[in-house]
Amino acid sequence: MGLFGFGKKQEEEEIIEDSWHVPTEEEWEVMKQEVAEKVERELAEEEANKLSNRLAQGLAKTRDNFVRNMDYVFGGFTNIDDEFYEELEEILITGDLGVRTTEMILDNLREEVKNRRISDPKECRDVLVEQIRNALDVGEISYDFEEKTSVVFVVGVNGVGKTTTIGKLSAKLVLAGKNVVIAAADTFRAAARDQLAAWAERSGATLIGGNEGSDPASVVYDAIAAAKARKADVLLIDTAGRLHNKKNLMEELAKMNRIIDREYPGAIKETLIVLDATTGQNAVNQAREFKEVSDVSGAVLTKMDGSAKGGICVAITSELGIPIKYIGVGEQIEDLQKFDSDAFVGALFAKDGEVTEGEEDA
Repeated sequence: MGLFGFGKKQEEEEIIEDSWHVPTEEEWEVMKQEVAEKVERELAEEEANKLSNRLAQGLAKTRDNFVRNMDYVFGGFTNIDDEFYEELEEILITGDLGVRTTEMILDNLREEVKNRRISDPKECRDVLVEQIRNALDVGEISYDFEEKTSVVFVVGVNGVGKTTTIGKLSAKLVLAGKNVVIAAADTFRAAARDQLAAWAERSGATLIGGNEGSDPASVVYDAIAAAKARKADVLLIDTAGRLHNKKNLMEELAKMNRIIDREYPGAIKETLIVLDATTGQNAVNQAREFKEVSDVSGAVLTKMDGSAKGGICVAITSELGIPIKYIGVGEQIEDLQKFDSDAFVGALFAKDGEVTEGEEDA
């Protein structure tokens, strides 16, 4: 018995000794890397949750009006009939989806209701949300300009938040480690340069501007020279917000493009149109007109937190094929968010109890 007992004790001591193994230098490095990756994942999840909450808060007006009205229809009807569809049609159109987009979505809804043999109006909610999500899907949205040497034209009429968008975008790029130059090429509005100067100072970007009334193309030329000298990653160009004379605007943009092609051939070009979400179908019309005179590659929707509708995102994407790249849901820099259609639809159609109120106001 003693012999067997001694063997057991020796085995236990070996196990204890193994449990106190001191990691080698390589093992320490692996452990530190694992801890760092875990912390990074947790921080990323926390940041994603914060952004999600800000988005949900920013869309509160739309959710409390546009979406709630739809929910009244889903909950108030007992049959799926013409009156049911007519009620939905009115809500979608007044929610800024527009006539064509509304007709497309309802046609698809009718088809799905028929194919799935749905008889309960409440079950149509998820199907309608699915159709809206599909209408927003334009494939993978590219943000190549953030990763490569690039020139970003920012266009839009005055008053939509164009200058503020450039300021916020420059701040986000600088925070991401990018060297940013801003060209104040809207020389017809003195206040634009002053606002950009304040944003450039705040964000750490370099501002290049000309005198009031000077040739915008000359400002772009100087800005390109500055961008090359400073080895800038991104050149943001503020343009004049004039649509009353399309010919002049088209010629002005074409002149700038020729200068960029000649002086900065290695840079990729992006054209973002800034639109005020609170202006509804006027924003769609502006996007359509700018698309006729410039190669618009994406849209930025500002003041989404001030809109009680929100369907404008769907209309611009569905009718014009312009991807939404950013939306503004508040006054802070972080409130200018990259547009994620799944996150947008999820926040917009979140049911009661699914929205987490953040600590900060949007």
